Order: sequence, then structure tokens, then C-alpha cells
Amino acid sequence: MGLGEDFSSWLVELEAIGSVTPSVHLPDKHQVSGLFTRLGVQPADAAEILDAWPALDQSPEWWWLLHHCHLQLVALMDKPFTAHPPQWRPLPQHLGSLGRLFYVYVFLATLPAIRQWHHQRGIPDDVSWATLADLGENLAIHRRMFGVAGLDVPQWLTLHFGGKLYRLARLQFERWRLSPRWAIYSNEGSDNGVTLRPGAPALSVHIPESGGPLSPDICSESFEQARSFFAHHFPEETYNFARCSSWLLDPQLADYLPSTSNIVRFQRRFHLVPGGVDDDLSIIRFVFRRAAFSLDDLPQRTALERAVVAHLRAGEHWQVRSGWLTL
Repeated sequence: MGLGEDFSSWLVELEAIGSVTPSVHLPDKHQVSGLFTRLGVQPADAAEILDAWPALDQSPEWWWLLHHCHLQLVALMDKPFTAHPPQWRPLPQHLGSLGRLFYVYVFLATLPAIRQWHHQRGIPDDVSWATLADLGENLAIHRRMFGVAGLDVPQWLTLHFGGKLYRLARLQFERWRLSPRWAIYSNEGSDNGVTLRPGAPALSVHIPESGGPLSPDICSESFEQARSFFAHHFPEETYNFARCSSWLLDPQLADYLPSTSNIVRFQRRFHLVPGGVDDDLSIIRFVFRRAAFSLDDLPQRTALERAVVAHLRAGEHWQVRSGWLTL
């Protein structure tokens, strides 16, 4: 396959899994239209996926890679919430459309396993499918950014298909824990008397693109659902806190946006952690869906778009910031 040295440690990791039977199977490509609909896959992306569909009986190396990635993902489902997900990266461009779409086939092959796992946990079908439909959303984002179907951040979806993340109304919540860097806040208490401490379970909050405005009411509904959902379906894990790490928490946004904006009101939910990381590319990616950019070419349709550009033109930088709240 021509994978270079930078893939060698990953291949060794996959090889250590062994050849567990039975072998993985892809769904029948002639009967996947219903699955594509449930997974939010748009027609243009579906057509590319079908065109590149691997003939695995003729490509043993692809079958080996698909089989072992599938096994790695299935193993994640029953690991504790502290387990790190697979660190998958896009395959090299010389592998063409099959390489570009390879992880889509891994997720399709793993769909029966994660659906069964959701069923065993008693997770409702609507939550299950809403969670897994992020596959279609990320394919659509890739098309907007690069003009073709693909996944440029495939490890993100291992959280969904590995049982670690769930969409509840407007927001997504990942089973997570507070890392050692949170030790400096270990004296911080919460409304329910629980102390913020490193290693404690916490829900990591993510904000998908779809779902409409980030209005306070619908966000409150998401947090309320999260409290009951994880208490019911993961009773062995006690979540007293949620955290978020995002460009959306950069307080510099409040210098440009009105106090009534949904972004500013979302920020106010969190106790901001001191310090941040300069990351202009992150805000450009999520606001404009651009991988490369010139300030002169960025649209200025909304207050947020104008704020992003004005700040950069002033020679300033945007940051990814972190914060926490009590559930």
C-alpha cells in the first residue's frame, strides 16, 4: 500500500490485535440507501462511496486493514471511559478515492456492532441514530472544504462508533475525565458540594454544526437530557461536571458580539480556565470551513464572520479556551 514510516507504529498496534474471527463484513452495497439516509449521507457523497466500494476479495491488504481497524473500534466499546480512542489519520493521497474513503467503510462495517452495543445499554434508537448521523455531517463538511467526499479527521468519529459520545438535542457529550492539568482547580467546589479534582469523570461538551442556533433554551435542554441520560445508561460512571474546550469559549468574542448573542450566553455557562492556546486556524475552519485562507477572500455576512476577520486584521490571535460547569 506504500504506507510510510509515519504509519509504522499504527500498523504494529493493529497487528498486535491478532486475527480475531469471524471476519468483518461490509453491508450489501446494493442495499445501503436506507443506511445512508439514517446516517445523514448526502447523495453526492453516497455516490462516491459506492463508486470506490472495495473489492476486498481482490485486495487482501485492504481487507486486513479494514478488519483490524474494525476490531480496534469494537474493542473500544467495552473499555472504560478513560481509554484513549484510536488515533487514526487520513491515508496518503496516492491511495486515491479508496484511501480517502477508507474509514467510511470501517464505520459502515462497525455499524451492526455499535447498534447492538447501544441496544444492550438501552440507548434509544433516536439518540443512537442522531449520534451516528455525524458521519454524514462530517462527509458534507469535507465536501464543502475540499470538493470531494472524505474524512480529514477520522479519529473524531471513533468516539461515536466506539460508544464514547452521544448527541442529545443540540449538543454532543463525550464520556471523559478531568486530566492532571485540572489539579490546580482541585479546591473548586460545586453547587452540590462535589469537589473538582483530576481523574474525576466529566462530560466533554461538543457543538455540532447542525441543529440550528445555539440558543440558551435548547442548550439547557441538552444539559438536562445529559444529566438523566448518563445516570440511566452509564450508572457506573458519576458525572458531576462538564467541560468544554473550544474557540467558542474565547472571551475575546465578547468584545465584538452583543451580550445577547448565543455565543456569549453559551460562554457564560462555564467557569473559564486560565490560559489558552493561539489557534487561528481552528476558528477559520469552523466558522468559514476553509483549510487555507486569505483574509480578503473570507465572507463577511454575519457579525461572527466580521469579528473573526477584524480581529485578525488588527494583528491579534484567536484562542482555544477551556471551561467547566456543574451538572
